[in-house]
Amino acid sequence: MKVAFLFPGQGAQKVGMGKELHESSEAARSAFERADQALKDSLSTLIFEGPGEDLTLTANTQPSILTVSTAALWAFQDKCDIEPDFVAGHSLGEFSALVAARAMTFEDAVRTTRRRGQLMQDAVPAGQGAMAAVMKLDAAVIEEVCRLESSDGVVSPANFNSPEQIVISGDKDAVARASAELKKRGGRVIPLKVSAPFHCTLMEPAARGLDAFLEDIALAPPRVPVVSNVEAAPNRDPSRIRELLVKQVTSPVRWTESMKTLLSEGVDRFVEFGPGNVLAGLLRKIDPQAKVVSVQAPENVEDAIRMLEANS
Repeated sequence: MKVAFLFPGQGAQKVGMGKELHESSEAARSAFERADQALKDSLSTLIFEGPGEDLTLTANTQPSILTVSTAALWAFQDKCDIEPDFVAGHSLGEFSALVAARAMTFEDAVRTTRRRGQLMQDAVPAGQGAMAAVMKLDAAVIEEVCRLESSDGVVSPANFNSPEQIVISGDKDAVARASAELKKRGGRVIPLKVSAPFHCTLMEPAARGLDAFLEDIALAPPRVPVVSNVEAAPNRDPSRIRELLVKQVTSPVRWTESMKTLLSEGVDRFVEFGPGNVLAGLLRKIDPQAKVVSVQAPENVEDAIRMLEANS
């Protein structure tokens, strides 16, 4: 048996997430307390009580999801000593994966994701960028259309989420033109409610800012390989972590390839830690036979333990 721990990214947030974990697990509760101390702010109150419009601000969303994901992980680890063979996280979730691999301290990850969120929000003026999810078209077609429509403005694939879903990102007008052309070619296109066009070259100012911030963050050798979004390949070299995190800001999230990498490495059980079950859903589209449990509440901890201990 090989196991991978997965961690979600932005978009999974909701007011009240992680509250049951906080109430039922001392280990989970410590994550919220330590996040508040790291930021010198009551992030936990915002997570549990809102308001929602403040939680969805990128500078708040990113450390909030990291905190809930880590709380779920620690609640699980408090009851089960099974360690993963690999970890991976979707976009922001890569920081949660680095915490799980003990390559970055939780406090440093909280502070870094707060800064990352601020930088990404500030990189493009509000209303100038856009993102859209594209279904029912091959990646090659989507990439071709983005190239054709990027002569006047930026538009490119941002998230290769599954064989059935690819997200595009860039300047508002360029994304609109690409969306119209993709519809003509038989695609289904859904505009996304996002505060900035993530994972495209418009995020270069944010990448530079994150690079500077990471100068003061200590990075240790990961105890287990971390599959990076940029390369969709396992990494255990601490000297490469900063480079991969900086490149990730402007590069597409290669999630489909990342999951195929894990499957090719023999991973046969997956546990998603954090709010929602988006990653479990994407994994089932990549491999319908995959065994996966999402841990976001106390009862899910027992579900994950049962899956991992069955025929182990």
